[in-house]
Amino acid sequence: MKSILSRNNPIGFFDSGVGGLSVMKKTIELLPHENYIYYGDSKNAPYGVKTVDEVKKLSFKAVEFLLEKGAKAIVIACNTATAAAVEDIRKGYADIPIIGIEPALKPAIELNKNGDILIMATPMTLNEKKFAKLMSRYKEKKSIIPLPCAGLVEFIESGVLEGEELRKFLSEKLQGHNYKNTSSIVLGCTHYPFVRNEIQSIVGHEVNIIDGSLGTAKELKRRLKENNILNEKKEKGNIEIYNSKSEVVELSYKLINL
Repeated sequence: MKSILSRNNPIGFFDSGVGGLSVMKKTIELLPHENYIYYGDSKNAPYGVKTVDEVKKLSFKAVEFLLEKGAKAIVIACNTATAAAVEDIRKGYADIPIIGIEPALKPAIELNKNGDILIMATPMTLNEKKFAKLMSRYKEKKSIIPLPCAGLVEFIESGVLEGEELRKFLSEKLQGHNYKNTSSIVLGCTHYPFVRNEIQSIVGHEVNIIDGSLGTAKELKRRLKENNILNEKKEKGNIEIYNSKSEVVELSYKLINL
């Protein structure tokens, strides 16, 4: 497939809020010469507690927004939206690359460490068929323990990335799990990398913490190259950030520059 879009057209990212910025940040490291447009739907966050139909409608609305801005490819930088809507979005927009994200179970398995793999994610991500397929692919190789973390997105959306209240919340979510028997924690929500340090301080530095940002960035690069639409300019690209809650735009720029 050849895209009719210019190489200079931006790559569009969207998420239920600010979480997908963690994916875009990793992508900028890999593809610094591309132009980027980000849309965060913080007004409707979190997606992880909504119905599948609600998430699909919001996801299609976000895609339309990015296409109107001239996006040459779309990254669904949201585990919940990927689980609920990526198949329908790919059918609806077959003429451009659509890249989703899923919990990075494969890299966790490939660490080949003894112990459980803990997956922190939203309830919807863990309940969707896409996640069940992912689990079935690896469940014979490792003990994989899903950990729904309803409420964590709200901390990050409000800019709380550290502190006593957040640490207490995380400790309560993680309590009861034997950290000495944990090899790694997979962050199955793009918001969660922004509180990686607090999670690490609770579980200890022997536990690897992994997210899917790099894998998504590499897949995006592969698809852009495949479609002959990699940006060939030498200077750094532009970044535009939009949010359905205008007051969150300032926080978004702070997070992308962390």
